Amino acid sequence: MKDAPLLNLVLSLILVLVVGYLLVIGRSILVPIVTAVISVYLMGSATEALSRLPVLRHFPTVLLRACVLFVFAAVVYVFAVVVAATVRDIAAVAPIYQENVETLISRLETRIDAANIDVDAREVISDAVSVTFGSLDLRATILSVLGSFTIVGMSIFLVVVYAGFLMAERSSFAAKITAAFGDPHRSDQITRIIGDINRRIGEYLSVKTLINLILGAICLGILLFFGADFALFWAIVIALLNYIPYVGSLLAVAFPVALALAQTGSLLHTALLAGCLITAQVVVGNWLEPRMIGRQMNLSPFVVLVALSVWSAIWGVPGAILAVPMTAMITIVLGAFPATRFCAVLLAARIDEEH
Repeated sequence: MKDAPLLNLVLSLILVLVVGYLLVIGRSILVPIVTAVISVYLMGSATEALSRLPVLRHFPTVLLRACVLFVFAAVVYVFAVVVAATVRDIAAVAPIYQENVETLISRLETRIDAANIDVDAREVISDAVSVTFGSLDLRATILSVLGSFTIVGMSIFLVVVYAGFLMAERSSFAAKITAAFGDPHRSDQITRIIGDINRRIGEYLSVKTLINLILGAICLGILLFFGADFALFWAIVIALLNYIPYVGSLLAVAFPVALALAQTGSLLHTALLAGCLITAQVVVGNWLEPRMIGRQMNLSPFVVLVALSVWSAIWGVPGAILAVPMTAMITIVLGAFPATRFCAVLLAARIDEEH
């Protein structure tokens, strides 16, 4: 049929729209499930790393998985507690921050009035400062920004439960595939695809997590040195947002720097803090991360940006954090079948022999 390609294109677009709609309306259900699946990849890599250690390699795999799951549950619980406590404490000190910002604005307006500047230019600068900061409700702004982290914290319990059941059933998954498809060739193909996903996503997440922990520890030291409020919380946020490619590191620095300005009302103090945090981000992002991660995901930078925009629009902050692993999974699946391999090639940053 001459119209077959056009029909396939129309059907593909309809499928994409339907899937996108289901992802949007099913966000509250799907986000904890996908987060748990991604977390299982990380915990699986951690279990394999522990099994290679001299003493722990003699322990049963089930016991190692249980220990890793316990540590994971403890970490997410601490994160939830820190988020809840920080939101409460910031709400309590917000009036003081508001007063500091108003004092800073008054000083800026005084300096503008005293400066030897043309009257029209002075009025433009004063109007810009007034429009930008004049009607700022700092408490409402901070709580709205932290609201996304609170939403993530609310689904943490489900993530831990899902991850626990997935870890328990992981060893039997290969047998289920064989029994479900029957055909040995098809079963082997699907097993290879899942194995490739497990290997690449697991390696990426484990190394990326280590990098983020290093970055978070460095930033924690910087924040404590400058006397920033809620240093532990902002260090966790910096480590978490660094999972988001490109824009995550910028957002991670912007939040504590903005709060430091509200805390101290000092432009010099805030500029020094921003300079140190940006330096840490640049060193880790441009020197340490390329050497540790390399090009494991093999995704085009443009594709990463598009995936970041799409998943952020669908699922918000969780979608932005999960964008790279989910896009990499889709690429691996597309590259495993001859009919869709061209899509994987178009999404890749480089053409490997396997493509």
